[in-house]
Amino acid sequence: MLVLVAVHALAAVIAPALVRTWGRRALYLVAAVPAATLVWALAHTGQVRSGAPVVETFPWVPGLGLEIALRMGTLGWLLVVLVGGVGALVLAYSAHYFSSDDPGLGRFAAVFVAFAGAMLGLVVSDDLLLLYVFWELTTVFSYLLIGYDPAKRASRRAAMQALLVTTLGGLAMLAGFIMLGQHAGTYRWSEIAGNLPEGGYLAVALVLVLLGAMSKSAIFPFNFWLPNAMAAPTPVSAYLHAAAMVKAGVFLVALMGPAVADVAPWRPVLLVTGLVTLFLGAWSALRQVDLKLLLAYGTVSQLGLLMVVLGAGTRDTALAGVAMVLAHALFKATLFLSVGIIDHATGTRDLRELSGLGRRSPALAVVATLAAASMAGLPPLAGFVAKEAAYEAFLHGGVADRVVLAGVVLGSALTVAYTLRFLWGAFAGKPGVPTTEPHPVGWPFLAGPALLAAAGLVVGVSAPVVDRLLAPYADLYPTTGTPYHLALWHGPTLALGLSVVAVAAGAGLFLLVHRGRLRTGARLPFDGAAAYQRVVNGVDRLAVELTGATQRGSLPFYLGVILLVLVVLPGAALLAGSPWSGSFRAWDTPLQAVAAAVVIVAAIAAARALRRLTAMILVGVAGYGTAVLFVLHGAPDLALTQFLVETVTIVMFVLVLRRLPEKFSERPIRSSRRGRIGLGIAVGAVTAGMAYVAASGRQAVPISVDFPGEAVSYGGGKNVVNVTLVDIRAWDTMGEIAVLVVAATGVASLIFRRSRDLDKRSGIPGATTTTASRPRWLTTGATTRRQSVILQVVTRLLFHAIAVFSIYLLFSGHNAPGGGFAAGLVAGLALTVRYLAGGRTELNSAAPVDAGKLLGAGLFVAVGTGVAAIPFGGEFLQSALLDFHLPVVGHLHFVTSVFFDVGVYLIVVGLVLDILRSLGAEMDRQHETERSDVPAEVRDKELV
Repeated sequence: MLVLVAVHALAAVIAPALVRTWGRRALYLVAAVPAATLVWALAHTGQVRSGAPVVETFPWVPGLGLEIALRMGTLGWLLVVLVGGVGALVLAYSAHYFSSDDPGLGRFAAVFVAFAGAMLGLVVSDDLLLLYVFWELTTVFSYLLIGYDPAKRASRRAAMQALLVTTLGGLAMLAGFIMLGQHAGTYRWSEIAGNLPEGGYLAVALVLVLLGAMSKSAIFPFNFWLPNAMAAPTPVSAYLHAAAMVKAGVFLVALMGPAVADVAPWRPVLLVTGLVTLFLGAWSALRQVDLKLLLAYGTVSQLGLLMVVLGAGTRDTALAGVAMVLAHALFKATLFLSVGIIDHATGTRDLRELSGLGRRSPALAVVATLAAASMAGLPPLAGFVAKEAAYEAFLHGGVADRVVLAGVVLGSALTVAYTLRFLWGAFAGKPGVPTTEPHPVGWPFLAGPALLAAAGLVVGVSAPVVDRLLAPYADLYPTTGTPYHLALWHGPTLALGLSVVAVAAGAGLFLLVHRGRLRTGARLPFDGAAAYQRVVNGVDRLAVELTGATQRGSLPFYLGVILLVLVVLPGAALLAGSPWSGSFRAWDTPLQAVAAAVVIVAAIAAARALRRLTAMILVGVAGYGTAVLFVLHGAPDLALTQFLVETVTIVMFVLVLRRLPEKFSERPIRSSRRGRIGLGIAVGAVTAGMAYVAASGRQAVPISVDFPGEAVSYGGGKNVVNVTLVDIRAWDTMGEIAVLVVAATGVASLIFRRSRDLDKRSGIPGATTTTASRPRWLTTGATTRRQSVILQVVTRLLFHAIAVFSIYLLFSGHNAPGGGFAAGLVAGLALTVRYLAGGRTELNSAAPVDAGKLLGAGLFVAVGTGVAAIPFGGEFLQSALLDFHLPVVGHLHFVTSVFFDVGVYLIVVGLVLDILRSLGAEMDRQHETERSDVPAEVRDKELV
């Protein structure tokens, strides 16, 4: 099962490339993936039929006790068959629905097959947290499918509405899952079902779960989002309504029903909301003139019926419910695909404009009529078998069941009425309306809906076979009396009479509406869409007011609020708890006091400085003082890194300060300044107190005690800091270098204003201009009167030595101070000196490479090093120790984590180079462009 999900993910990745190569014919190849899922499910039919589920378990996050637990029982098998079978047919249908030059076809194929994979993972998940992951993935993918055409406002709004409603319900459902899992000590539903909590705790958890199921399946009061989702292409609607997203809530109710059906809120909530949804959806369908909207509201109604039948909580209703899930998938997918063909062939879905289509397209009319008859509950189709089973199940209950039965019969009559309206609107001839002349419909286009319609007929005729396949699920409920079995003919029973009554009443209702004797334009008492819009507008207004009150555009105000909260909350906790130890040692050596005094004086002077550059230099002095403290504490590696980082930071700040005024533009008034000084002192005191308490309050032995031994035996190096970065805590380093790549990309995107300006990020002279010959390395570039030729030559002479020194630090860092980060900073400083000496020309001569490619290469090397261990049986980022003897060289000790350090080195160099090109070279170019209009004599005076 996990392999099938992974294959769907892989297909989603390569689908756009396949579409670019083969056009819409590639959809046939993509359809093979869900088709393979169908074949796999059918191959396990015997095992599922015997009552033995298919189970797979894989470790996920062992430290948290999480695992990928997959389980396919009878219910899961049915949904897998529908997800795979309907998905394959819809993709094949899409190869004819879309045109080859549709720009979004590749994206559609990728998202659709990913959506199918997410739905597959959802219906086979045994772990509730894993189920939630797939649940939200279907939400995201449905958002992308519904918003297929982002140029249309209706598509964007419908996609956002579906996303917000279903995500809100999903969060409530997650809370319910956590309550159930924490009580049971496991999140596997197969184990939770036998260890449920009791009382109000369970009731609250189930209500939260039901909120998620109801929002996903468009059950009242969340029934408004599904019709709006008709902005999606018709193939998406067919899959969404038949086998995918809206079935997720129904599946969840069916999955949990055998264990919780007798819990107080379960049955009442589902019966009441299901009946309301049944009536509202059916009545709304009678009012529609768009065939697709008519079917959409019909789907809302049918989902309400499914919730009623599956929520009733008996063995017979469960059997009727899963049979109805199967029937609904077959006839609803057929009808939506038929509407897509009608729209494709005629250019309209408006039933007021269609006339005589049944005679012009008899094959399409037969296919649609067969599916519509199943939806109306006519024999010998699957819909009739399932609906008669539901009638029979409710007939033998108490008074409440009889009331529900009456509601189901009334809802079925409404279903017949809007079914007849659909057939009349799509295929009947209408007086006064010109006969519709459709384009020819090829058999490949009609094959998908025809197969689904035929399947509905086969299921109805072979009801006893279907009964044997679905009965293991129904048998999970307690059996009272003689169990019901699906069959096409049970004799002249009362259930058959109710079917006749529903069909007759529905036909009469259609005639009343058709002849204008019954008005359907009356507004319903509750409009969910209007309520949703009011809530969204209210949230938007609240956001505007809150933003206006708090986001004043003042950086000191924002920072002050953050720091004030830091002082009040942790500071109050420090004062209230008084977690102070009895002894206090100010320093280990007086030199620490001297370094600390330098840091304090520099910080105070920086706060009082009037010039920006002065403040920056003083901040740097404070940083260097901190590095001295590291030296005094015996941490040369940390000190080296701190010195390098502080130097690079000063340079970067200076590059920015060049474009700002020399002095701070505004100084705060005296009272405000005193408040800021007081807040700063308070923040320093609280931060120091927190650091002291954290360091002195340790009770357990720190894990870092074992690091030196582990660094040698496990990491193969004596430099504990470097081994920790590239081996013991390599995952942390991986995240940090990813952040560096993102930061560099963000800076470049801000400085290089247009996409074509990003070409200048490479800095390669030939990228923008063609040179006749390669310049010699010791010649100066475009030297201006502000640049020194002597300085350029000296920096060129020193550059290579510094670069070699950085390589030394890179490879010696495993056993001595250094490593990829420090080495990258040294190389970056070498580039910085070249830039400061000769500007962007010198920088480009020193590093004629694309900074973005350097960053990407570094990330590729780092990730590739981690992945390389997996084929050899290791874990991601696990290193190996290699000892071998080379002639002349002698014994060589090598650790594979050095390659990871090389990736870090390339990323740091790429980061510094990218910042020099953006904050340095590009800002120089922009400044020169801005100054090009200034007369030459004025510029010459500025140089004096």
